Amino acid sequence: MIETKVINWFKACNAIDVPVNGGVCVKYNDKQVALFHFSRRGEWYATQNECPHRQQMALSRGMIGTQNEEPKVACPFHKKTFSLIDGHCINDEDECSLTTYPVKVENGYVYIGFSEDDDREEVYA
Repeated sequence: MIETKVINWFKACNAIDVPVNGGVCVKYNDKQVALFHFSRRGEWYATQNECPHRQQMALSRGMIGTQNEEPKVACPFHKKTFSLIDGHCINDEDECSLTTYPVKVENGYVYIGFSEDDDREEVYA
Protein backbone atom coordinates (compact mmCIF):
# COMPACT_ATOMS: atom_id res chain seq x y z
CA MET A 1 0.00 0.00 0.00
CA ILE A 2 1.35 3.44 -0.96
CA GLU A 3 0.74 6.25 1.52
CA THR A 4 0.12 9.62 -0.09
CA LYS A 5 0.43 12.82 1.92
CA VAL A 6 -1.40 15.96 0.91
CA ILE A 7 0.80 19.04 1.13
CA ASN A 8 -0.83 22.37 1.96
CA TRP A 9 1.37 25.21 0.73
CA PHE A 10 1.54 28.20 3.08
CA LYS A 11 2.55 31.53 1.53
CA ALA A 12 5.28 32.47 4.00
CA CYS A 13 6.77 35.70 2.63
CA ASN A 14 8.32 37.53 -0.31
CA ALA A 15 11.59 35.93 -1.35
CA ILE A 16 13.36 39.29 -1.03
CA ASP A 17 12.41 39.40 2.69
CA VAL A 18 14.80 36.55 3.51
CA PRO A 19 18.47 37.51 3.94
CA VAL A 20 20.90 36.09 1.41
CA ASN A 21 22.62 33.07 3.01
CA GLY A 22 20.54 33.56 6.15
CA GLY A 23 17.22 32.83 7.76
CA VAL A 24 14.00 34.25 9.15
CA CYS A 25 11.35 32.98 11.52
CA VAL A 26 7.90 32.38 10.03
CA LYS A 27 4.79 31.70 12.11
CA TYR A 28 2.35 29.05 10.92
CA ASN A 29 -0.57 28.56 13.32
CA ASP A 30 1.23 27.94 16.63
CA LYS A 31 4.48 26.78 14.99
CA GLN A 32 7.66 28.78 14.57
CA VAL A 33 9.45 27.72 11.41
CA ALA A 34 13.01 28.67 10.44
CA LEU A 35 13.18 29.51 6.73
CA PHE A 36 16.62 29.65 5.08
CA HIS A 37 17.79 31.04 1.74
CA PHE A 38 21.04 29.25 1.01
CA SER A 39 21.81 31.41 -2.03
CA ARG A 40 25.36 30.06 -2.45
CA ARG A 41 23.69 26.76 -3.35
CA GLY A 42 20.58 28.27 -4.95
CA GLU A 43 18.41 26.39 -2.42
CA TRP A 44 15.72 27.04 0.19
CA TYR A 45 15.08 25.06 3.39
CA ALA A 46 12.63 25.11 6.28
CA THR A 47 12.91 23.49 9.71
CA GLN A 48 11.38 23.89 13.10
CA ASN A 49 12.77 27.03 14.76
CA GLU A 50 13.22 25.39 18.16
CA CYS A 51 16.65 23.91 18.88
CA PRO A 52 15.86 20.45 20.30
CA HIS A 53 19.01 20.52 22.42
CA ARG A 54 17.86 23.19 24.87
CA GLN A 55 14.38 24.03 23.55
CA GLN A 56 15.24 27.60 22.52
CA MET A 57 13.58 29.31 19.54
CA ALA A 58 16.76 30.32 17.79
CA LEU A 59 17.57 28.30 14.68
CA SER A 60 16.39 30.99 12.23
CA ARG A 61 19.30 33.09 13.54
CA GLY A 62 21.79 30.26 13.13
CA MET A 63 24.69 30.15 10.72
CA ILE A 64 24.27 28.04 7.59
CA GLY A 65 27.03 26.21 5.78
CA THR A 66 27.98 22.76 4.53
CA GLN A 67 29.73 19.72 5.91
CA ASN A 68 30.80 17.09 3.39
CA GLU A 69 28.56 18.86 0.84
CA GLU A 70 25.52 18.52 3.14
CA PRO A 71 23.76 21.83 3.92
CA LYS A 72 23.51 22.50 7.65
CA VAL A 73 22.50 25.06 10.26
CA ALA A 74 24.31 25.67 13.55
CA CYS A 75 22.35 26.78 16.62
CA PRO A 76 23.59 30.27 17.53
CA PHE A 77 23.70 29.39 21.24
CA HIS A 78 25.01 25.81 21.46
CA LYS A 79 26.71 25.34 18.06
CA LYS A 80 25.02 21.97 17.52
CA THR A 81 24.64 21.47 13.79
CA PHE A 82 21.67 19.95 12.00
CA SER A 83 21.15 18.79 8.43
CA LEU A 84 18.87 21.07 6.44
CA ILE A 85 17.98 18.05 4.28
CA ASP A 86 16.54 15.68 6.89
CA GLY A 87 17.11 17.39 10.26
CA HIS A 88 19.52 14.89 11.84
CA CYS A 89 22.14 16.18 14.30
CA ILE A 90 25.46 16.21 12.45
CA ASN A 91 28.04 16.86 15.16
CA ASP A 92 26.76 14.79 18.04
CA GLU A 93 25.55 11.32 18.86
CA ASP A 94 22.40 12.82 20.41
CA GLU A 95 19.06 11.46 19.39
CA CYS A 96 17.80 15.03 18.82
CA SER A 97 16.78 16.06 15.31
CA LEU A 98 14.74 18.73 13.55
CA THR A 99 11.48 18.55 11.70
CA THR A 100 12.00 19.72 8.12
CA TYR A 101 9.44 21.05 5.65
CA PRO A 102 9.41 21.31 1.84
CA VAL A 103 9.89 24.77 0.34
CA LYS A 104 9.11 26.19 -3.09
CA VAL A 105 9.49 29.64 -4.62
CA GLU A 106 7.00 30.87 -7.21
CA ASN A 107 6.52 34.35 -8.65
CA GLY A 108 8.72 35.91 -5.98
CA TYR A 109 6.93 34.30 -3.02
CA VAL A 110 8.23 31.57 -0.73
CA TYR A 111 5.86 28.74 0.22
CA ILE A 112 6.37 26.20 3.01
CA GLY A 113 4.63 22.84 2.73
CA PHE A 114 2.73 21.36 5.63
CA SER A 115 1.05 17.97 5.63
CA GLU A 116 -2.31 17.19 7.16
CA ASP A 117 -0.36 15.50 9.97
CA ASP A 118 1.37 18.82 10.73
CA ASP A 119 -2.02 20.51 10.96
CA ARG A 120 -3.38 17.80 13.26
CA GLU A 121 -0.39 18.23 15.58
CA GLU A 122 -1.45 21.84 16.04
CA VAL A 123 -4.89 20.80 17.25
CA TYR A 124 -3.63 18.21 19.72
CA ALA A 125 -0.29 19.73 20.80
